[in-house]
Amino acid sequence: MTDESNNSAPESDLSTTETSNDADGSDGQPSSGTDPEISTGPSDLDDVILDNLDTGSDDPSDEASRGLFDDLLEGEPIFENKEVLRPSYTPHKLPHREEQINNMATILVTALRGDTPSNILIYGKTGTGKTASAKFVSEELETTSQKYEVPCEVEYINCEVTDTQYRVLAQLANKFIDKNAQLIDDRVAELEDLRSRARENTAALEETAFDSLDDIDTEIESLEADKSEFEEVPMTGWPTDRVYSSFFDAVDYHERVVVIMLDEIDKLVEKSGDDTLYNLSRMNSELENSRVSIMGISNDLKFTDFLDPRVKSSLGEEEIVFPPYDANQLRDILQARSDVAFKGDALTEDVIPLCAAFAAQEHGDARRALDLLRTAGELAERDQTDNVLEDHVRQAQEKIELDRVVEVVRTLPTQSKIVLFAIILLEKNGVHNINTGEVFNIYKNLCEEIDADILTQRRVTDLISELDMLGIVNAVVVSKGRYGRTKEISLSVPTEETEAVLLSDSRLGDIDDVQPFVQARFDN
Repeated sequence: MTDESNNSAPESDLSTTETSNDADGSDGQPSSGTDPEISTGPSDLDDVILDNLDTGSDDPSDEASRGLFDDLLEGEPIFENKEVLRPSYTPHKLPHREEQINNMATILVTALRGDTPSNILIYGKTGTGKTASAKFVSEELETTSQKYEVPCEVEYINCEVTDTQYRVLAQLANKFIDKNAQLIDDRVAELEDLRSRARENTAALEETAFDSLDDIDTEIESLEADKSEFEEVPMTGWPTDRVYSSFFDAVDYHERVVVIMLDEIDKLVEKSGDDTLYNLSRMNSELENSRVSIMGISNDLKFTDFLDPRVKSSLGEEEIVFPPYDANQLRDILQARSDVAFKGDALTEDVIPLCAAFAAQEHGDARRALDLLRTAGELAERDQTDNVLEDHVRQAQEKIELDRVVEVVRTLPTQSKIVLFAIILLEKNGVHNINTGEVFNIYKNLCEEIDADILTQRRVTDLISELDMLGIVNAVVVSKGRYGRTKEISLSVPTEETEAVLLSDSRLGDIDDVQPFVQARFDN
């Protein structure tokens, strides 16, 4: 038995093995009168392994995998409701926009009287509260219309996404088709209920428009026939006039006042001209049951300069301008949102003033201020601290700025990317006070390497000026005395991150060795 004892399992494991053998008799041996031994059958090995898992493993890698999110969840969350800091959130109160909101309400109140409101154009830079205010007024308008049982609807279209006449009309047509179908379903349900009551007692038809059950059946059949004719507009494939006809019929199906809110309306005009606005602004003369009003929202104060005079006159019946917020106003906005967004005393005293100051430098952009505050809170949570500190705001500012740079660089045209890559190569190789000629020499070599068209030096100079306007490079014109003037160029963005974004482009990523191009600059 001495040899056998060397191979025996620990006592706790043996008891489990014995129980298993008693249950299924897999080893074919009696369970009593013999010393327990470890069976070599596969089922018994599984039992031993499972026992180890049940009693807890001491393997550190196993603990790490189980505790991956446990460690992150240990700290108390800083946020109570992070969503109120996002641009998509519409607050119940908009500080410092009472005047603009009252102006919109004064214009749109005519819809509650069944009349057509004047068309409105809303101007203002990014983050001045245009869209939030317009949505707030629209929600109030729809709520009040339901209260007084006046058919009034607001439809929102983001023209930065839906940027062609076909897409705008198709999206509007489908929205009204869905609403009309729902209206028919509700009406049919009411008629079926009336028919059921009338079968039991014909007195139910009194004070209704129906004289008999047949009349109710006829109305139900008519409504169902209308619904069967509704056809959803595909996002591509139809002639534009057919899409417009479908939209026209859908919006005019029953009596109502419709306000169509076109956010980023300048993007629609830029992409597909003013045909959409012309059709929408003129359709009231043809509608029989409904009335349509347009509310356009734009960041560009001058976009109407490119409109047909007839469109401009009908579209801009009323204009409302949203001025930028100042630092004090931004502080009030952030304070109101932070009271809902964060728990208790999560913010230190200097966080909101610093966020407001940074955003005020960006032409009073409330969206930027909210992004800063939200990002600072997220950074504080990652640090597992109880409070959002001034340092978190500064880190958030750097992060947002870097994200902006990455997005701008990523969306640059290929030629601009090549010019920027040439500047990066020169700076990385210790060249300072870079001039246009030096950039052009590297640019030509890069174009030859990736088989791209080579622009003239004048055009490359224009591209450098565009990069300067975007804040990616700093280009200063300096005088060289009798040698004339030239531009001295330097990067205004982080070199490594910008280079990584450029190399993620499939064409620039084909460049194997950049050193010869810098050498070519010195050769030239």
